[in-house]
Amino acid sequence: MLIDFHTHCFPDKIAGRAIEKLAFVSGGLQPYTDGTVDGLKQSMQKGGVDISVVLNIATNAHQQKSVNDFAASTNNGKDIFAFGSVFPFSDDALDELERIKAMGLVGVKLHPDYQGFNVDDERLKPLYKKISELGLITVFHAGFDYGFAPPYGATPEKMEKALSWFDSPVVAAHWGGVNCNEAVISHLCGKDIYFDVSFGYSMMPKYYAEKIMELHTPDKMLFGTDTPWHTADMEMRLLGSLGINDNDMDKITHKNAQKLLGLE
Repeated sequence: MLIDFHTHCFPDKIAGRAIEKLAFVSGGLQPYTDGTVDGLKQSMQKGGVDISVVLNIATNAHQQKSVNDFAASTNNGKDIFAFGSVFPFSDDALDELERIKAMGLVGVKLHPDYQGFNVDDERLKPLYKKISELGLITVFHAGFDYGFAPPYGATPEKMEKALSWFDSPVVAAHWGGVNCNEAVISHLCGKDIYFDVSFGYSMMPKYYAEKIMELHTPDKMLFGTDTPWHTADMEMRLLGSLGINDNDMDKITHKNAQKLLGLE
């Protein structure tokens, strides 16, 4: 089984514009799907992915409800598990978290750079407390983002501090932080946090991938692609080069995700 814990798609009517804009601001990234739900499912079939976690992001307060309505419409609890999102400093963020839970979504995605916050901002403590009380999984974009200039909102140092404010599962995307490998090793490896391996192929040096896998252990690693920007085949090439045994590969590719998603 293969569970992709990091994918994106958009409503059909805006998918084309969204993909074009994101590709442009990120330096001309090549998408591998058209950004739609159908495009994601076609990519899943081609890559042998059984389940995808779709990470939605509310980039402003006015988007929250529509973003989460879309998430609920795609979430079938079978091959698609959609996460909701809140704009952290919106007046109704806590209420929207309640609605996310009520709609059957099991997690939220937060992107500090797109949403304009630092993960260790103490004003976010009530938000994190609410997420924890509801038992939601939180996935953070972590490290650099090619569409933004530094400083970045979720460096490993900031993530380490924020982690102490959670009592529910936290995932730091992209091997714990894009282009932050030394800091990931120093501040996050061995802590109670999951890393997904999305967008690692051709980006993550093998030395650091092996070191992070050794220090953080496969028990806290999740397969991911960042579809539409990478594919399952690409990320499996990287993992396949690391000498991971079959038992540990099973943990990374599906067992850890099954536990988080309540599928055991």
